[in-house]
Amino acid sequence: MAPPATAILPAIGHAISMAFFMFWEILWALNLGFLLSAIVQAVVSKSEMSRLLPDDSPKTLAKACGLGAASSSCSYAAVALARSIFRKGANFTASMVFEVASTNLVAELGIVMVILLGWQFAVAEFVGAPVMVVILLALFRLFLKPAMVEGARAQAERGLHGKMEGHAEMDMAVTEGPLLKRILSNRGATAISHYFVMDWLSVWKDVAGGLLIAGALGVLVPAGFWKSFFLASHPNFAKFWGPLIGPFIAIISFVCSVGNVPLAAVLWNSGISFGGVIAFIFADLIVIPILDIYRKYYGLKMGAFLLGTFYASTALAALAIEFLFQAAGLIPAERHAQVVEAGMGLNYTTVLDVIFLLIAGVLVVRFLKTGGPDMLRMM
Repeated sequence: MAPPATAILPAIGHAISMAFFMFWEILWALNLGFLLSAIVQAVVSKSEMSRLLPDDSPKTLAKACGLGAASSSCSYAAVALARSIFRKGANFTASMVFEVASTNLVAELGIVMVILLGWQFAVAEFVGAPVMVVILLALFRLFLKPAMVEGARAQAERGLHGKMEGHAEMDMAVTEGPLLKRILSNRGATAISHYFVMDWLSVWKDVAGGLLIAGALGVLVPAGFWKSFFLASHPNFAKFWGPLIGPFIAIISFVCSVGNVPLAAVLWNSGISFGGVIAFIFADLIVIPILDIYRKYYGLKMGAFLLGTFYASTALAALAIEFLFQAAGLIPAERHAQVVEAGMGLNYTTVLDVIFLLIAGVLVVRFLKTGGPDMLRMM
């Protein structure tokens, strides 16, 4: 028998309220993160990426991590850009490492994790991403055959569209002159405004979806179910179960990019292990919509290979982080992730939100006055 509407409506209202206050809590951080990302993108040319990633040597992979960290945090844009640089001659493994860095080493992700989960999780994310890269490289060298790469290249050359193609191809970087002068120039300011707005447009659905799902799960799913599902009463088993089940939850939740951090906070409060949270966040590159894009970009066989290797490297890296942070005494003893504020008040969050909303407003106005809408229509 379905519950009466009088019971459902208050629960829905509570879930939406929780989602809104989580959004208010992280709004300034998102704007700050996208601003930093836009500044970096405005001075780092995407056209040079293919030249800088010719092989899978340690030096090249370090460059791939740096370039990824300097790019947009949007998972879809990262996947599209990885194919673009692969088609232009970049090494396939280096292109995939670029993807990992684009979604796990960007500033906005770390800032939001500090606010909602705590600094330990942000440190774990930035330490764990290189560990994941090392494991992924080992798996690629063991199982990736040249014939598979050639097949993926032939499929990539077909140019089938996935998502965020225009954003991935967008290159307005100013590369002449001293760094500060480039940033403060008219061209630099315009580029920053365009990257800022495009980054927001690329992830707002994931952010909104993640907040709404987190609010719904936090209100509608009984705590007892999660504690049982995550084996909270069996902590030794939970350490292994969390990194295995975390990626699966990510895959079926459809949420990626920064949008999965609010849901990670709910999962942490509900009993998933520390490594399970990290595995969940790492797995944003194998959510169902992105798996379908891999199929279009590289073919079904390579798509399945990426699912298997990304899943394995995600789980193993998260498990390593679990034991490393446990040994270092860095796993929080309490589960008090910042899931909801009691309300809006005159506090540091509100002050920072207002400041960065004003900055965002200035950037949006410049975007509108410098051909942004026309470019958006072309994309």
